[in-house]
Amino acid sequence: MTEQKPGSTGTQASPADEAATAPPERVGMIAVAAYYFAEQRGFAPGQELEDWLQAEKALDAGTAGTTARS
Repeated sequence: MTEQKPGSTGTQASPADEAATAPPERVGMIAVAAYYFAEQRGFAPGQELEDWLQAEKALDAGTAGTTARS
């Protein structure tokens, strides 16, 4: 049996769940960054979750405002 932190449900929050509990400013910043990640890949459908998670990671790393130019 795995040990859980107090108050933890043992499941990972989805972007929608996290958005519901995150400050509105953070959600907006993630949404904008996710849009630009989607734009970089030509808005191909089916990778929206990956765009969102990449945007969260970039924001947490402090690199959401930077993009690589090729």
